[in-house]
Amino acid sequence: MRTHKGLLALGAAALLLAGCGSGQIGDTGGQTDPNNKNLALITGQRGEPFYVSLECAAQQEAAAQGYQLNAQAPEKFEQAEQSQILGGIVSSKPGAVIIAPTDDKALAAPLQQAKGNGIQVVEVDTALEDRSIAVTSLSSDNYAGGQLAAQTLVQLLGEKGGSVLALNTKAGTSTTDERAKGFEDEIRKHPNLKLLPTQYTENEPATAAQIVSSTLAANPDLVGVFGTNLNTGEGAGTALSNAGKSGQVQLVGFDASPKQVDDLRNGRVQALIAQDPAKIGKEGVARAISAIKGQPVERETKTEMISITRDNMDQQSQYFYKSQC
Repeated sequence: MRTHKGLLALGAAALLLAGCGSGQIGDTGGQTDPNNKNLALITGQRGEPFYVSLECAAQQEAAAQGYQLNAQAPEKFEQAEQSQILGGIVSSKPGAVIIAPTDDKALAAPLQQAKGNGIQVVEVDTALEDRSIAVTSLSSDNYAGGQLAAQTLVQLLGEKGGSVLALNTKAGTSTTDERAKGFEDEIRKHPNLKLLPTQYTENEPATAAQIVSSTLAANPDLVGVFGTNLNTGEGAGTALSNAGKSGQVQLVGFDASPKQVDDLRNGRVQALIAQDPAKIGKEGVARAISAIKGQPVERETKTEMISITRDNMDQQSQYFYKSQC
């Protein structure tokens, strides 16, 4: 994984899927036609490299299994447009809808309606608060990813102390909230590091850049920043570069988009915590097909994370995200 042995042990699992919690098998109920060969995929945002990578793998798996996959996504990671897309898909009545819910509460009612119409619901990346709707959920272990980000930052800093900032996206987003929580809990174990209050960027790179710039001015001892997703990491990298602080303030980003990988290579970012969206997409389709056929599926599965640095990035290139299939 990386040259630091402590992180090597944490990241070496190569994103193997493993059931978590009680290992409860999901109830595949509903009046689904077992011969329905149509699937729908609704990701969280069109063109976002994580979701592009997930969709590419899902399309490939669906074709290999003889199924049609209708993939759609909202322009932004917002509930209203995704709900509208979902309404149109429900009316076409696929055998299953594979979805990354953009709101863990507001999407419950339309997805419950889909379930009532005999459509199996498979959650990928994000999940509803109501666990009774989806037959199965697949996502990265985001809390562990936040912990790994903190451990990576500590390794990069060595004995150096100072202030550390986490940048979250929108309050109430299950994935980034878990990443921030894991990061905060891990950083608190290190008394030489002062954890600043987590800031919210509304998922806008420009807002992330503004926050980092003001934090640098108010805290000249800032030594580390964690961006919980692509946009926060890219915005933070811009601010640090503009301030001439790239490499002086260690930046750990989340996800491995083409832009983030370029930033890692040129030194604007010091580490990335990568997920495996292709694994999630492929397995999401496989479980959707199993649910349509009335076969049992694991209710919840988490995938592990990979810590990528400039030292090991060429060896970990299989985890770089795609901008197109």
